[in-house]
Order: sequence, then structure tokens, then C-alpha cells
Amino acid sequence: MARVRDIPSSELPPDLADIYERFAADYGPFRNQVAVFAHVPAALRHLMAMLMELREAKTLPKRYLEIAIIVVSKLNECHYCVAHHTPFLTVEGISPAGIDRILDYRDHPELDEVDRVVVEWAIAAWETPNRIRDALYQRLRAHFSEAQVVELTLRTTLCGFFNRFNDALQIEEEQEAQTRLAAAGG
Repeated sequence: MARVRDIPSSELPPDLADIYERFAADYGPFRNQVAVFAHVPAALRHLMAMLMELREAKTLPKRYLEIAIIVVSKLNECHYCVAHHTPFLTVEGISPAGIDRILDYRDHPELDEVDRVVVEWAIAAWETPNRIRDALYQRLRAHFSEAQVVELTLRTTLCGFFNRFNDALQIEEEQEAQTRLAAAGG
């Protein structure tokens, strides 16, 4: 149980209830998280709506997004996010065992050159953003447009925010997320 009360969508104005339910159902399963974010209507209106809009735009291939999210979540030991995103990444072709060892990316048999640079970028953007070498950026740019680099960096660093938010407020994994994780072999 989270440290704060879950707010049901029925307690919100219709426009926010719509964002809440779409995020919980279509983006998720993230009902426990959105029920906590509901304490701050601006977070629903902007953060959740932005995430849904980014998903719909498909500017960044989902495989690379999910790799970055898993990497940062593993660095932060956020079990909530790892549990939620492991099934998404298995759909993108990385096995649960491969996901478990994704931080050992240099010789990872399931990762190609682009996957490896995404892992390296995610680690650098989260751990040492003020010391990212130009050579790493140039390797990333060889595979991604500027808009994709911006989104990858946005989503990587935003994931770190969500990791800390979830852990600080002790947001529990939804049963649906646990079921999806088990079905994915995680």
C-alpha cells in the first residue's frame, strides 16, 4: 500500500478522470501509480498526457525506449518499473534472462550495436550527464535523429524521476503487472 491514499478516478473532474483511466488502462497497467499522481491534478494533465502522446507519436522505436527504461530502473533498483517494463521489452525480442543482465551490455548476446549504444547512453545520461563524451553522443547520432535523441534522453531521465517517485511513496505493483511479468518469464 502506498504511503498516501489512492484517489479513484471517480473523485476527479471528467477531463482528469479520462486521462487517469486512459493511462491506467491503455498505457499501463499503472493504476496504482496514477492513483497516487491524482493528488496533483497538474501531474495527470501534463505528465500522464505527455507520456500517452509520446507513445502515440512513435518517434522513438519502442525497443530502444524500453531498453533505456529498464536500464535506468535497474540502476535505481526500482522493482515497480522493472516489473512493468520487462514484459514490454520481451515483446521487443529480449528474453527475461537477457533483461536480467542488460547492464552487462558490452558482451550481451541479445543486444546489437544500436542496443548497446542505447544502454551506454542511458547509463551516462542518468549517472554522469555532465560528463558524457562527444564520442558517445556521435555514436548515438549515427543511429538516431536529433528528435529521437531528445526523446530518448527525456524518457531516460524522466524514468529516473518515476523510479524515485514510486519508491519514495512505496507504490505497489498491480496484480496485472505481476501476472504479465510471470507470463513473460520474469
